[in-house]
Amino acid sequence: MAIQHFPLKLVGRRMLAPSVAHLSFVRDDGQPLDFIPGQFLQVHFHYADGTATKRSYSLATIHDHALGPGEAVEIAVSYVAGGAATALFEGLEEGGHVDASGPYGRFCLTPADANQRYLLIGTGTGVTPYRAMLPLLERQIAQRDIQVVLLFGARTPAELLYGDEFRAFADRHPRNFRFVPCLSRELPPDPHPDVRHGYVQQFLAEFAPDPATDIAYLCGNPNMVDACFEALKASGLAVSQIRREKYVSSK
Repeated sequence: MAIQHFPLKLVGRRMLAPSVAHLSFVRDDGQPLDFIPGQFLQVHFHYADGTATKRSYSLATIHDHALGPGEAVEIAVSYVAGGAATALFEGLEEGGHVDASGPYGRFCLTPADANQRYLLIGTGTGVTPYRAMLPLLERQIAQRDIQVVLLFGARTPAELLYGDEFRAFADRHPRNFRFVPCLSRELPPDPHPDVRHGYVQQFLAEFAPDPATDIAYLCGNPNMVDACFEALKASGLAVSQIRREKYVSSK
């Protein structure tokens, strides 16, 4: 089956961190662009020599209904020095268009899950699918009383993407949702008790992964994903209880 391409029009831009942009788009052919939280889009473009290429971006949009025509979707884009996609997005004015396809992917919460706890582990823009999942997690907290731990790795507080939103969600659900930023380079002046100094893989054992209760999601830096995957297997989780998505930076 042929991949269907469609135009996305840029309708909003803000910086989440010094080198990460939050971009809002609408599908500009009159069709809706709905998705399951955890899925991603692909943006198609050409290198300077005319070679076709593409980049994948997880959808970050928080929504509690099927998205209709004209409703915006959001992605987080890391700017990489000298990167072709960075040049594309930095040069895109509001009202400008990119060529896209999707949504794709199965890095999603599964309705049949009967676990008692989700371990959500991410680094950098790998946290974007978890932002999109917040309404579904809130529903599962209400319906199943699930526990959720979000371990989010960043270098500095300024790079803690959507950190205020995750902290606000944790404050609304203090018994069910823990937001644990793991900052490898510097801590904020007055850190929350759940802030850790180091890498996410250093603190995974603190939360005692348990095959009887847990399903884990890993998204972001490939080294982190691999290290946590091995640690979770060593804790007894089956491969079917560990869902992974690696983000690889491209020029």
